[in-house]
Amino acid sequence: MVKTIHKSNIVFGLLLVIGLVGGLYEAYQYNKIVKVNRAIQSDQQITDASYPYLQKFAAAYSQGKKGDYKHAVQTYGQLLDTSPSLTEQAKIQYNIGNNLFIFGLIRRINDDGTLQDEARYAYSQAKIAYEQSLRLSPQSLPAKFNLSLLNSVMFNNMKAAPKDQSTMELSNLPIGLP
Repeated sequence: MVKTIHKSNIVFGLLLVIGLVGGLYEAYQYNKIVKVNRAIQSDQQITDASYPYLQKFAAAYSQGKKGDYKHAVQTYGQLLDTSPSLTEQAKIQYNIGNNLFIFGLIRRINDDGTLQDEARYAYSQAKIAYEQSLRLSPQSLPAKFNLSLLNSVMFNNMKAAPKDQSTMELSNLPIGLP
C-alpha cells in the first residue's frame, strides 16, 4: 500500500512538473505574440527573427503607407515567393492591388487629359492582382469592392498618349542582325 501511494505521488509529481513547464512555455509564447502584435499596431518594425513572414509583410505594409508603392509591391512579390497559404496569397494579392491602384491614381493623367503610361500599367496590374485575390478567396468583399472601384476608374478603351513622330524612319535598313 505504501509503495502504491509512493508510485502515485511520483507520477502526479511528474505530471505537475510537466504541466508547469508547459504552462511557462505557453506564457513565453503568448508574451512573444503580444510583443509582435504591439509592434504591428504601433506601425513599428518587427524585430523578432522567429517571425520572418510577418517581418516582411509589416515592412511591405509600412512601405505602402509611406507612399513607396513600387517597393511595397516588390516586397509583397517577395512574400509570394515564400509559398504562403492560399488565404495569405489572397491577402498579398489584395495588398499588391491596393498599392498599384493608389500608384495609378497618383500618376493619373497627362496635361492633355490622357492617361500616363505608368498609370495605365498600374491599373491593369492592379486589376490582375484583385482578380487573382478573388480567385484565391472568392468571398473577399474588400477585393470585390476595390475591383469594382478600379473598373469604374478605368476606361474600357484606354488610349495611349500620342507619341511624337519627330524621329526619321529609315525604311531601307534591314531588320535584325547581318
